[in-house]
Amino acid sequence: MGGLLPSDWSFMLRLKPYFPDWIQDWLDIIVPGLQILLILIVAVVLQRTLRRLVARAGHHYQWPIEMMVPINGLLRWVIMGSALLLVLERLGVSATVLWTAFTGFATVGAVAFFAAWSVLSNLFCALLIFTVGPFRLGDYIEVLDTAEKPGAKGRVIDINLLYTTLEDFAASEDGSESVLLQIPNALIFQRVVRRWKGGPPRKPGAEPAEAPPADAPPISQDTV
Repeated sequence: MGGLLPSDWSFMLRLKPYFPDWIQDWLDIIVPGLQILLILIVAVVLQRTLRRLVARAGHHYQWPIEMMVPINGLLRWVIMGSALLLVLERLGVSATVLWTAFTGFATVGAVAFFAAWSVLSNLFCALLIFTVGPFRLGDYIEVLDTAEKPGAKGRVIDINLLYTTLEDFAASEDGSESVLLQIPNALIFQRVVRRWKGGPPRKPGAEPAEAPPADAPPISQDTV
């Protein structure tokens, strides 16, 4: 059976004389077939288990569906790719050939990773926003270059895998048409973020309305 059998299956060689003649003729096919079947079963079970774990984590941390789909896809490709390599090894493909193919794919993947770094960094920062929670939908934030200079300010109305969308607060105050600001998620972790949780920020110099004294007479609404 050559290189088709790992050390764990060497006991089959010792049991081979005890099998009927017709089974001995098929052992070279039966044993690798059982190994391949076991690899595929383990891969399917592992994929479904990890998918359930990711679904529970997404439900707990309230991850959007836009983030769940690529995570499940990445897990599926990694598991199936590993299973394919093991199946090829059971079929007698040389380990040197497999290693050469793996290093080639890894090199191409590394080049593609650095080429798409800006997009991937936004995806990773989106994951941090959903898990760490520096702000949430409905909060008013301001993204500043420094703490002294004004920056992009608005109400958070959407968070996706690439951008955080703000409704411009100044435009809504002036009564003009609503303006949406799309800020890359990676930029948020490179800047100072000011956050208002209770409501929209007041204009500079504006003072909150003072409540009338408790002993003040009620204001009459009758016209003199």
